[in-house]
Amino acid sequence: MIPFNIPCITGKEETYIHQVLSNKKFSGNGPFGEKCKDWLEWRLSSKKALLTPSCTAALEMAALLADLKAGDEVLMPSYTFVTTANAFVLRGATPVFIDIDPQTMNINTDLIEQAITPHTKAIVVVHYAGVSCDMDKVMDIAEKHGLFVIEDAAQALLSTFKGKELGTLGHFGTFSFHETKNYTCGEGGALLINDSHYIERAEIIQEKGTNRSQFKRGQVNKYTWQDIGSSYLLSELNAAYLLAQLRAADTIYEDRMESWNHYAEGLQPLIEKGKIDVQQIPDECQHNAHMFYIKTADLEEREDLRAYLDRKGIMAVPHYEPLHSSPGGEKYGRSAGGEPLTKREGERLLRLPLYYGMESEDVGYVVEHIQKYFKE
Repeated sequence: MIPFNIPCITGKEETYIHQVLSNKKFSGNGPFGEKCKDWLEWRLSSKKALLTPSCTAALEMAALLADLKAGDEVLMPSYTFVTTANAFVLRGATPVFIDIDPQTMNINTDLIEQAITPHTKAIVVVHYAGVSCDMDKVMDIAEKHGLFVIEDAAQALLSTFKGKELGTLGHFGTFSFHETKNYTCGEGGALLINDSHYIERAEIIQEKGTNRSQFKRGQVNKYTWQDIGSSYLLSELNAAYLLAQLRAADTIYEDRMESWNHYAEGLQPLIEKGKIDVQQIPDECQHNAHMFYIKTADLEEREDLRAYLDRKGIMAVPHYEPLHSSPGGEKYGRSAGGEPLTKREGERLLRLPLYYGMESEDVGYVVEHIQKYFKE
């Protein structure tokens, strides 16, 4: 059986976790958490990084920092995970769903401006499969209309747009360290603050609405309730595991990229024959080998191929159901235009196994059986 994903283990995680147990410091923003934040700020050239329990929590913090409230609208793609919308619905805002660019499965930037109303407060972009949106266009639109830009870069750590790290281009950037991501700690996330004006409030929101971070730095002699907030801290045990991943980030990146390139090369004959489509990487984008997906002719063929691969011991999986047509999406959001490509392209998409340490022979086995399916 070739699984879809195996959580990454580099070899140092257990050592670091034992250090946490020895230090007897388990709560958030401890020594390992600080090292993780330092790494993110250094590697991504970020003004401020905060570790969170999940990317969901990071998005919720971004919604608070943008001061979203009932009646506000937030533009986002329909092809994304539910928490991209939920984080803003929790503040009373309305998600406005926009169709995708079928080449990348990202938000179609040509459709953003026409969806803006007097109630629009923010644009949330999702860098699907670690491939960037056209961030120049998004930022130009946001500046013209005075909107926040929030990057849902859950899948995109170490991906770039025109040489700049994703997550650092909007006002706020969010990452996921869920076990399915390139760099993981089981459950975890991070929020990047790219406008220094919001750093102090972000620290307060993260610490349950108190100025505890200032107290720890000796800036105040006691900490008190300052603002709304919640417990948006990642535990030291998770941070210890994560630090091992971040320190091996280049090794993980190169390993995954080798498998990605193997897929691309092996499936090229089927692409040339028009049997399948694959993700397109724009020239200005560098991806991080988070995902390799193919697109079949339609839903029926995708499910038939999926069942065929399952019989061969290969776990290949589809992805999101469109949010705009889901019960939650219809209740809490609205569609900007029906999103026909979101539905059509999503039904064609099938993700192939890809994980750190995947053997070349296993990639070859997957490629071989996809070729056999279309030959038969």
